[in-house]
Amino acid sequence: MSMETRNNAKVDFDRNGYAFLAGFLSAEETAELQQKLEVFIQDVVPTMPPERAFYEEKNNRTTLKQLFHLSDYDPYFEQLLRGSKFEELAETLLGEKMARGNVEYFNKPAGVGKPTPPHQDCYYFMLTPPQALTFWIPLEDVDPENGCLRYVKGSHRLGMRPHGRNATLGFSQAITDFGTPEDLAHEVAVPAKVGDVLVHHGMTIHRAEANQSPTRSRRVLGLVYFGESAREDTAAKEAYQKKLREETLLMG
Repeated sequence: MSMETRNNAKVDFDRNGYAFLAGFLSAEETAELQQKLEVFIQDVVPTMPPERAFYEEKNNRTTLKQLFHLSDYDPYFEQLLRGSKFEELAETLLGEKMARGNVEYFNKPAGVGKPTPPHQDCYYFMLTPPQALTFWIPLEDVDPENGCLRYVKGSHRLGMRPHGRNATLGFSQAITDFGTPEDLAHEVAVPAKVGDVLVHHGMTIHRAEANQSPTRSRRVLGLVYFGESAREDTAAKEAYQKKLREETLLMG
């Protein structure tokens, strides 16, 4: 990775809360990633506990939506996290060493992929300070039809927005006051091709529309990094879990 790539990404990341890395992965790297993931889904996913593998339709294995902690099961994904160009760039963007990481998989299956509600990742992470970022790696071309990411530029500098209960599988909380004139004025859709990579700060507001394509899925790998200064806010996490329990009871 060139110094120019790092510097340009840092400027965009600091200003907008995200950066677009065109052609960050070579064709060979992408092909290997695709192959490793296909084997993982076929061989490992059936053995994973339900809290780490989510389906849009519980009894339909073709509607796999989300996976967590892939690096716990396969050293290939651990190698993507540690000592990689992703970790190197993460340290440049956050300005510190990385302490923790996680590999996730997101999919919007053709025809059934639902919208991803507007949210800030750090609401889920519960970190103080909120030193975290996510690399978003499309495994197929993404555009508005099949649910590309939409960012609110500069929102990472404006603090945490209120979140409330949401029925979307895998995204239990969403920003409750989203849709202000400022949100709409600064929101941008970011199409990407295979080999491109997006990276966003944990405080950046983002969302995605439903997959409206009848034939194309929208598969993505996510690499999540926490800076070494970040500490889990146990009080906030306990309050969040209490709120979830109360809301679940109210919803029946």
